[in-house]
Amino acid sequence: MSRIVTLTLNPAIDVSTIAARVEPTRKLRCGLPRYEPGGGGINVARVIESLGGETMAVYPAGGPFGEMLQRALEALGLPHLRVPIMGDTRESFTVDEGESGLQYRFVLPGPTLIPAERQACLEAIASLVPAPSHLVVSGSFPPDVELGFHDGIADLAERMGAKLVLDYSGEVLRHAVARGGIHLLKPSLSELSTLVGRPLDDETEQEAAARRLVEQGAVEIVVLSLGAAGALLASREGVERFRAFDVPLRSAVGAGDSVVGATVLALSRGWSLRDAVRYGMAAAAATLMRPGTGLCRMEDVERLYHEG
Repeated sequence: MSRIVTLTLNPAIDVSTIAARVEPTRKLRCGLPRYEPGGGGINVARVIESLGGETMAVYPAGGPFGEMLQRALEALGLPHLRVPIMGDTRESFTVDEGESGLQYRFVLPGPTLIPAERQACLEAIASLVPAPSHLVVSGSFPPDVELGFHDGIADLAERMGAKLVLDYSGEVLRHAVARGGIHLLKPSLSELSTLVGRPLDDETEQEAAARRLVEQGAVEIVVLSLGAAGALLASREGVERFRAFDVPLRSAVGAGDSVVGATVLALSRGWSLRDAVRYGMAAAAATLMRPGTGLCRMEDVERLYHEG
């Protein structure tokens, strides 16, 4: 089976809890907290592992939360490779409001990585034997990391013969697309709109923007997340829309990472592109059903995929 390596440059300890009502000034009494490893690539690796795939999560970590993150990954039995850093790993926290069912997500910026620490992340991936079939880079860049660092990631993937899968946002997304060499890109609608510089409210405009990335040669596959409207797939084979699965919404945390993890896993197993995206959609729906920062379970993903 192919091994999928993920790189999370800005991991976190995700803290989730519940409060009856979120309001200013007052002390808010919360339920017992849950602590789980987080960050885009780590979530992708957790999904792949839960679905029976072979993966390795590479991440920089330091300080008390870095230690907690490593212990949490060890407790999960997730194969991982920690790159020690001088800065303190961040925490992020999610509060579910019991009375309304609304969810509040607070995301902190994370530590700065010095050049030697960034290079150590690349060297950690380069040292893996055998080389991965896919390299997934997902999540935010840490503060003060230059956009050009992506070029080192892309060059490494090319040297290893690994297919590059990206879930970026902001300026680094624009930089990565301009460079090209992307096997699969999973933007949200807002991210794609920012990339093209205009709103994409019309379905025809969405399809044209996604198709243009493929036609320009920057990306081979675009999986556009559309929230409750499902997803849009663009490739050399054409454009296709997928409806969202009808499931109860408990939490949106990790849904996009679930799409990436399950889709890439299915592709690594030789599935058709269409079936792989449907599998990714099923994983996202299974994650939406889970409370707090919990991710999808295999039994839910398999059931939704076969029912859909």
